[in-house]
Amino acid sequence: MNCRRCGTDLDRPGDYCLACDTANCDAVVVAFDEDRATLTILDEDEVLGETTVTTIPESGDEVGTVQLRNFAGRVADEIRRKRPETVYAAGDRAALRETRAQLHHQFYRVGDEDPVEEVLARRNDRSLEVVDRDPMEKLGGSHSTLIGDRDGMAAIRTVAQHPHVKKVVPGPISAGGSSSPSGVRAKATRADGNGNVRLLLRDGSSVQENRVVTTAMDRERGERVREDLNEALAEAGMQ
Repeated sequence: MNCRRCGTDLDRPGDYCLACDTANCDAVVVAFDEDRATLTILDEDEVLGETTVTTIPESGDEVGTVQLRNFAGRVADEIRRKRPETVYAAGDRAALRETRAQLHHQFYRVGDEDPVEEVLARRNDRSLEVVDRDPMEKLGGSHSTLIGDRDGMAAIRTVAQHPHVKKVVPGPISAGGSSSPSGVRAKATRADGNGNVRLLLRDGSSVQENRVVTTAMDRERGERVREDLNEALAEAGMQ
């Protein structure tokens, strides 16, 4: 493949061109398995190519940790050489988390069954507007108190980072039954007919219901955003 701007021969499809500082792809989809990661390179709705990074799983805590770190490092290197705007990921959670920790990119979780087709379908759905604002600029409403202090704010920030979230409106705090020692827990509930969801924060016996306004316009698209939010909250250790 050649650079679309200057024609320089690229080592791999979608590589960033260092000769003229030009990106040649805009997204990477990574499907993680225990012994391999398959990276599919996208430019809008075109598949430019595919790269596979393999590893040999090792037993033993220390050895296994080093193997996972090295595996994730090789995947991260492949992503860096593309400099994509967006990274979508599916599959093995441990490898996904370690790779994400080694990069500055925001990862968006997609389903494991056919992640590339799912991403292409999402990108072709122009009804989902992207909200490009700082997460804290999306926080509003008359209630300014969040339960869980820093952990509660971390949950709100995790949700507000999603590109299809327009606004998070904190609600009142109420007592919610038995106390839990597990710290702050967060969950996005079923979308309504307008595509908006509720974010439930629970800290001990206190519960706070927060309204999340999305760019989805119906329940089906709202459910897709809800699944994304719960995946992000789970990855952040809040579920």
